[in-house]
Amino acid sequence: MSEGNTQPRLFRFGMFELDCVTGELRKDGKSRPRIRDQALQILIMLLEKSEDVVSRDELRERLWPSDTFVDFDHGLNTAINLARSALGDSAANPKFIQTLPRRGYRFIAPVQIVNRENVVAGGEEKLYKTSDGAERPTEVLTTEATVRSSILSDHRDLPVVRKESVRILFSLIQLLYLIFYIILLVRLSFAEAVLNDWGRYAFTVLMALVVTAAIGIPVRLYLLMAMAFRYQGLNEKFKKLFPFLLVLDEMWALTPFLCVQQIGLGLAIATAAALLYLPFSQRSLLLMGAEGIRERIG
Repeated sequence: MSEGNTQPRLFRFGMFELDCVTGELRKDGKSRPRIRDQALQILIMLLEKSEDVVSRDELRERLWPSDTFVDFDHGLNTAINLARSALGDSAANPKFIQTLPRRGYRFIAPVQIVNRENVVAGGEEKLYKTSDGAERPTEVLTTEATVRSSILSDHRDLPVVRKESVRILFSLIQLLYLIFYIILLVRLSFAEAVLNDWGRYAFTVLMALVVTAAIGIPVRLYLLMAMAFRYQGLNEKFKKLFPFLLVLDEMWALTPFLCVQQIGLGLAIATAAALLYLPFSQRSLLLMGAEGIRERIG
């Protein structure tokens, strides 16, 4: 959302909806107490630039002109606290407004921006008749959010999760796969003995496991390092890697059946089912923690 867009807008986030024309804040469709002017302007500015850091200087320039004599720090802190209070948010455990020390603030929840605009057909506005017989433009709502056409989770459907939780869980999944790969390569003779019962397909399956393990090890190390060092492009990189990783991980989800004689058929099926879900859980984790992972170095 560019700052130059003056089209009347609605902002939807979580259970809230904010009408930037009337200044009305609604939760689950019910109106909330009106937010004071400066707190409202700050909230709108953060929503307009969601995912971006809004510096204290930007807020000062927009709300407190240079010729205004005011205790800026006190005024800004009060306005931020009022905005947080209206959303039921807190600075210690933010769900919406995140404080970045010495940098500014950022709105961290997914935001859906809805424009009210006139429907234009054939270069002319569609009109409707009011009760007094006058003709007026038809007003419709058009969303700027991407239409959800995929069966996969969308970031708007998922809760916002603290980035530290995402880092820990995502890293544990990568370590799990690394352990699988290393165990296979260390116990290659065991896998070969099990696959001997597969007849002419044994060698092909064994080579597929070895090759995918050899490919998977550097990929998992890359993801681990990217997460450990907070690589800011990880979310986008993972989206590009996801189709490849999905095929790789779904193949490896069948490996528990190599140990069916040791662990039993029931446990093998349960383990394989969990592994089938694991690649999708990685994607969901990054979507939920996208705000933390995309944090820019200031």
